[in-house]
Amino acid sequence: MSEDPKSTSDQRPAPGTRTIFRWRKWDGGPHWEHDCAYLGSDRWGQWFGQPAGWRSARPGAEFVAEHPNVTLLPPSGDYAYTHNAPPHHVRVYIDLAWDAGWRGGEPTGIDMDLDVVRADDGRGTWIDDRDEWDEHRVRFGYPRDLVTRLEALAIDLERAVAAREAPFDDRTADTWLRVLAGFDLS
Repeated sequence: MSEDPKSTSDQRPAPGTRTIFRWRKWDGGPHWEHDCAYLGSDRWGQWFGQPAGWRSARPGAEFVAEHPNVTLLPPSGDYAYTHNAPPHHVRVYIDLAWDAGWRGGEPTGIDMDLDVVRADDGRGTWIDDRDEWDEHRVRFGYPRDLVTRLEALAIDLERAVAAREAPFDDRTADTWLRVLAGFDLS
């Protein structure tokens, strides 16, 4: 895997280095923090991995990953795509984002509520958390052009995920799950 020359404005850690992916909400409030390891990059962007047993937490909630997963942060910074290894029933979970990227040597971003999900348990692919999106875009005053752009992006991502287009296909994610498995991260 080669480094993406468009994404080298901030120094990246060596592949296999532990880090924390820090999310916040539009108002600056804390949101999810995921223990993860930087894996490297490809033409799709920067990849992170979370082995089984590593923690994710936000105010009022915490869980430990039961299965490994990998997360793609594309150069656009407008989403983070997580692919869970089987037998996890939610295979794809995409958080739409604003300003996701590297800050102070760590991946971070603003969670924009809308999510695209693909489950392999018969539920299919859908856009999730529309109610939270509707509430927060009014409460936080999301700019109209951002609302229009992210709503269109959610629809486009839903279509691409349902069609299993790269990088939302199993093959691309499996490559990075193998990279994750190759590190001693216990």
